[in-house]
Amino acid sequence: METATGTGTGTTQTVTVYGAYGHTGRFVVAELRARGFAPILAGRDTGKLRALAASAPGLEVRPASVDDPAALDRALAGADAVINCAGPFALTAAPVIEAALRAGIPYVDVAAEIEANVDTFTHFTDRARAAEAVIVPAMAFYGGLGDLLTTAAMGDWTTADEATIAYGLSSWHPTPGTRTAGTVSRERRAGRRVRYTNGGLEYHDTEPTLLKWPFPAPMGTRQVIGEFTMADVVTIPSHLSIPEVRTHMTTEAAGDLSSSDTPAPAATDETGRSDQTFVVEAVVRSGDTERRAVATGQDIYAVTAPLAVEAIDRILTGRTHALGVASAGQIFAASDFLRALAPHITVELV
Repeated sequence: METATGTGTGTTQTVTVYGAYGHTGRFVVAELRARGFAPILAGRDTGKLRALAASAPGLEVRPASVDDPAALDRALAGADAVINCAGPFALTAAPVIEAALRAGIPYVDVAAEIEANVDTFTHFTDRARAAEAVIVPAMAFYGGLGDLLTTAAMGDWTTADEATIAYGLSSWHPTPGTRTAGTVSRERRAGRRVRYTNGGLEYHDTEPTLLKWPFPAPMGTRQVIGEFTMADVVTIPSHLSIPEVRTHMTTEAAGDLSSSDTPAPAATDETGRSDQTFVVEAVVRSGDTERRAVATGQDIYAVTAPLAVEAIDRILTGRTHALGVASAGQIFAASDFLRALAPHITVELV
């Protein structure tokens, strides 16, 4: 392992960031530093780790491949927690979770891959609970934010008939990691689509439908692709009694994602954020009554960082409601967590 120029505080809590040099990983590293944590830079590419470490004093570099358990153990040695930012999570989640369990530290990832998140719940729930470990998958814009919004909107309801999360993105310039993860997911599904209906995941070949969704101002009513299914169909049903969970996506953003010509995100401010804006509306319905929660912000990759780091902060300070594998809405106080995301994300409960 190598250490960049400079020294740490000696008492600062350390968080290993696996995939630290990736697009989202860099935002996570910056957010950790801004909040007083000491990030440990880990990942597969030593050269990229060294280059990132050169950007700030005191950043420690620990190269590790997911197929090398001993190297992963060294990457997590002495850390207080680990955030996995390296996709595709179908390949990285299990090995890094195994290393976290061996190290006895909390694990958080930012996986948007539906199948990878299912795998985490399926394979690690019993072991994590027995070990009194904390594993939080999908602690990101997709999966985590929608779960928190839906949980907050539920309020005192213990069940609902359906939940819909509508994603209003001004654009979607996918990172190379997003494209690779999407390819892996499509291969795992054999090209089929997926939805959550009648209390379970269902794979199907039905053509998507186009709908109109009345987003709040300033976005207004936009055309969306119905059942453009995201990781919320894993996180929300993991703890909420809602038999129908749907996610919709604005057609402009879906078109950007599907086009091979769409460039990667381009920084437009000093923090590295793109000019992409978003509105996410979660609606839960019980009978004829609806409750809503709305989040607005800028850059879906950038806002994943405060989501993941706030999660780590709350885990390490004991502000949690569950052990084992748990989604954001189950393990954290949803409304309080959402308020803590300001000014990165603005939230309104209706």
